[in-house]
Amino acid sequence: MDKYKIDSHKINYHVDRVHEWLYQTKTVYPIYVEISPSGACNHRCSFCAVDYIGYKTRFLEKELLKTRIAEMGERGVRSIMFAGEGEPLLHKDLAEIIVHTQQSGIEASITTNAVALTEKFAREALPHTAWIKASINAGDKDTYAKVHQTKPQDFERAIANLAKAVQIKREMNAESVLGAQMVLLPENAHGALTLAKTGKEIGLNSVVIKPYSQHKMSVTRQYEGMRYDDYLQMVDGLEGLNDENFHVVFRRHTMDKLAEPEHYYTKCQATPYFWAYVMASGDLYGCSAYLQDERFCYGNINESTFTEIWEGEKRRKSADYVEHELDITECRKNCRMDEVNRYLWDLKHPPAHVNFI
Repeated sequence: MDKYKIDSHKINYHVDRVHEWLYQTKTVYPIYVEISPSGACNHRCSFCAVDYIGYKTRFLEKELLKTRIAEMGERGVRSIMFAGEGEPLLHKDLAEIIVHTQQSGIEASITTNAVALTEKFAREALPHTAWIKASINAGDKDTYAKVHQTKPQDFERAIANLAKAVQIKREMNAESVLGAQMVLLPENAHGALTLAKTGKEIGLNSVVIKPYSQHKMSVTRQYEGMRYDDYLQMVDGLEGLNDENFHVVFRRHTMDKLAEPEHYYTKCQATPYFWAYVMASGDLYGCSAYLQDERFCYGNINESTFTEIWEGEKRRKSADYVEHELDITECRKNCRMDEVNRYLWDLKHPPAHVNFI
């Protein structure tokens, strides 16, 4: 059960934007933007991909961000995930920003560790949020403390906050989908089923079990080269919890791809077109695998409008670089746009006999 296509892609539902890209009929604005409202984080997860950035205590200014988000809506951005290199809920104005995001015609979502998921925030934000996914990387408090590098009480707090959010969602008849996710690691694998059971008990809609992917610039290297052959047998127990109200997404397809010797495609097609990333510094990038790499930085939203940046010279130069020079063997394997890239690659490189549908 993967009704939200978490282990796949959804760009095929955006035929108009794909048409713009394929035939270059106009400037292609991103469908999806990830925004990091906070550079600070209250955890130091052992697997953190962006540890090299340094968890800097900086926050995007509320009014400027709201102005840029309204502009994104006007330019055709359809979704924003508030996540990034820090913990988004540490931004004190995030609920107001999320309400504004929906009012700008953009769907909003949050990826969070849920420790700062307060009742006040849930009541303000849930009616305006498509989904919230909590990063809960263990089934018990002691393992959680080791993986998240925090105190064990944070596990109990995160679970309690999610349970309260479920209650509030039901009271308000909100449509927001509430879930948790675990990055499957050797030290937490024994707790995957426990986490899934806990998620179901407190009323979450889903629990996602996903593989680790090594970021090329991460400081941490302890999970580099991880393979998942020895963990695939757990899928039956996990999916046995599925019913009409709850489902576990065991990302088997993404795990299998880690064993592929090379990329399915030889060029990145998604960058710099279909998505973007805004750091807590305001820098706007075309790929989150290359944060702080000037080749992929198009400008800063504190200094320029979104339109000026997206139609600017730096982005044009980056597009030319990606098209003609980027060696994707340098890229992160199983990057967020991998499935999108596979789809777009097939559009430009179709097999024989495509007319025999």
